[in-house]
Amino acid sequence: MSQRKTAFGAHADERTRVLICGSLPGERSLAERRYYAHPSNRFWHLTGALLGCDLVSLGYHQRIERLLDGGIGLWDVVKSARRIGSGDAAIRDHQPNLLAPFAQGLPRLRAIAFNGAKAASIGRGQLGQDRLTLVDLPSSSAAHASLSLAEKMSRWLVLRDFLDSCLPPSA
Repeated sequence: MSQRKTAFGAHADERTRVLICGSLPGERSLAERRYYAHPSNRFWHLTGALLGCDLVSLGYHQRIERLLDGGIGLWDVVKSARRIGSGDAAIRDHQPNLLAPFAQGLPRLRAIAFNGAKAASIGRGQLGQDRLTLVDLPSSSAAHASLSLAEKMSRWLVLRDFLDSCLPPSA
């Protein structure tokens, strides 16, 4: 039987306009206690492009600060689940995070974006709010190789529409 994995807490605050939700951290991220720790995952490249800064060269805590400063929050739709390995397809017996009440507590939230199909299927099932825009994004994972980084980038950049008035000055 697969081991039960537990997600991290959310990184979001009163400035959050876009909440990006993944499914459940992969093995490398769980081991390092950092979101998107695997070097082949393009999350930090994609969000850096959204904010117009290089997040990849920063330390983890600086990355999180930049996200929050730019109006981006980060969380997962799964609180815990059984899974062998890191793949979303292997998630079993999941307990969801309470996304709807969490989102209601973010006064400036305009959109929730789902990083990958599994996050979208679990997250959308929890939300019935009409004040928020829900955006399905291609997974930032290298395992989702059907799209190039440039194609993923063009799809992720739609999130700028929700951040326009809160982007920090160019770094």
